[in-house]
Amino acid sequence: MWAMFKARNYEFFRDKAAFGWNFLFPFLIIAGFGIIFGGQDYSGFKVGVFPSATQSVMLAETNLPQKFIETNHLEFIGFQGLEQGLDKLRHHKIDFLIRLDSSTMQYWLLDSSPKGYIVERLFQAGRIPEGEGYGERVEVEGGDIRYIDWLFPGILAMNMMFSALWGVGYIIVRYRKNGVLKRLKATPLTAFEYLSAQALSRIFLLMFTLVVVWIGSDLLFSFYVAGSYLDLFIVFFFGSLSLTSIGLLLAARGISEEFTSGALNFIAWPMMFLSEVWFSLEGAPQWVKTFSQVLPLTHLLQAARKIMNDGATLAEVSGECFIMLAITLICLVLGAALFSWNE
Repeated sequence: MWAMFKARNYEFFRDKAAFGWNFLFPFLIIAGFGIIFGGQDYSGFKVGVFPSATQSVMLAETNLPQKFIETNHLEFIGFQGLEQGLDKLRHHKIDFLIRLDSSTMQYWLLDSSPKGYIVERLFQAGRIPEGEGYGERVEVEGGDIRYIDWLFPGILAMNMMFSALWGVGYIIVRYRKNGVLKRLKATPLTAFEYLSAQALSRIFLLMFTLVVVWIGSDLLFSFYVAGSYLDLFIVFFFGSLSLTSIGLLLAARGISEEFTSGALNFIAWPMMFLSEVWFSLEGAPQWVKTFSQVLPLTHLLQAARKIMNDGATLAEVSGECFIMLAITLICLVLGAALFSWNE
């Protein structure tokens, strides 16, 4: 196992292109978003309304100003109660919150949110022509979480996902195709030892890359971390276990590099877009949210953002950690059972 562990690490570090890209890729994305957005998000505006039995709101049946409803780039999301809406507002998942059963049209916004300020002006402009006044304003104190603070864990997790899937799944299939695994089978090395060495090597490289990219990016952008760095490291470690185990499962019997590449993309791309790497799924159809809970990257990002942005402890994200460990166990057992040295 130690010999295979060292050999795999040497192979990675001597591959200058792969070694450099693992560090350069997340830096380029983080720097690009930092320059383009300046630490802010310029996508559409999300307006929460309550009370509403469903997430989808029948705007024609509400007392919202017609001109406000007809404003472009506003997305209306229903919540059952005030606390649910305030929680989304504090975490920048919505920009504005309106109470529908109030005669004074009460509304909430974050004092630190520029998007909330803009939506407030649109709301007031829609009410004044109808002679209804500005409405009752309530400010909510919220942490100054920039878009890049929210995005940063997603970039790290995405880089970890691609490195785990291709660094394990694709490599083992290539070894099987060119006969390397057949030669290794003639040695005292067992399948369990070989797979364990591959997994440990990839996890070591993932965590090493994570630390280097984190330190380098933090020097440039000074990311906000409300919780414990140790808890955050442990969460990313659990995430690396689950993602690496998926790579091992895909590599158990694959013989075609083309098919394996397609299968890896089939798994990776849904995780990249449905695990809230780039944007929140608030307002998305319920089936999309439900499906996203099957993906390990979703639980990794939920736990990491709770620690970074909310100051959660490891015990408070134990549910996400348990799911990642369960995925790891299932994939490892299946991968070991299905693994073949030969084509």
